[in-house]
Amino acid sequence: MTDWDVIEANGCAVPADRRLDDLVGELSLALADPDPLVRDGTPYSVLATWIERGVIPEARRLELGDEMAARFGHPEVQARTFAPLVLDMLVARGDLRSAWVDAFERWYPGETDLRGRDAGLGWLHAAAHGADLLARLGLRPEVAPERMLALAAARLTAPTTYVFDQLEDDRLARAIGRVLTRPDLSERQAVGWLDAVEVRFGADSIATPVPAEVTNCLRTLRLLYVLADRGVRADQDAVPLPLREAVKSRLAQVLDRIVRR
Repeated sequence: MTDWDVIEANGCAVPADRRLDDLVGELSLALADPDPLVRDGTPYSVLATWIERGVIPEARRLELGDEMAARFGHPEVQARTFAPLVLDMLVARGDLRSAWVDAFERWYPGETDLRGRDAGLGWLHAAAHGADLLARLGLRPEVAPERMLALAAARLTAPTTYVFDQLEDDRLARAIGRVLTRPDLSERQAVGWLDAVEVRFGADSIATPVPAEVTNCLRTLRLLYVLADRGVRADQDAVPLPLREAVKSRLAQVLDRIVRR
């Protein structure tokens, strides 16, 4: 088995006596491993470095992306929830296939295991990892921004028993905010995704105690309101929303409707 600690210590140089394709295959498997020290340890950082530096050829990166897209259907939760992290690396490098977006769109609102962390499996973070990929895709010109906004609404309104407790609401709010910085968004596109939230949670028929998904949604939208007002941080600078006032006004309407239901 490859000693990834040694590879990292050597500046992530590819060992001269190993085939790169074999090493990438091993890394792909490592990022589905139930052992968090394997999945979220040195193999993760080596793969991220190789993708960022372009060590892995484009053809192999596209194959890796296809593997991650297929992994959204994996029976083990840690395999599913680490797939968006790898896809995020690839999209950041400039790689993208429409099939990856389709697979992500099917998985994200349908994932039922939203636990941030498990005592044995370590970090899972489906909602947060998915949010990161949603933001990355939502900033790509090939992806319609309203598609990612609708996907965020679908995730927020999907039934769950898990109340976000590992800053998932922050990650999702920031992801939505980043998509809302797109300069090509129309006003209708920037606020239209909130209609589904209002329809789902604005009705008087919602039961008490308050369902977990309502709590998650309220927390996310409240932070999003702050981001709409102050700007969404990208690196060191806060990027303003082009349709700041329209987004704030619609957020206020929906939040008021939910809390007054």
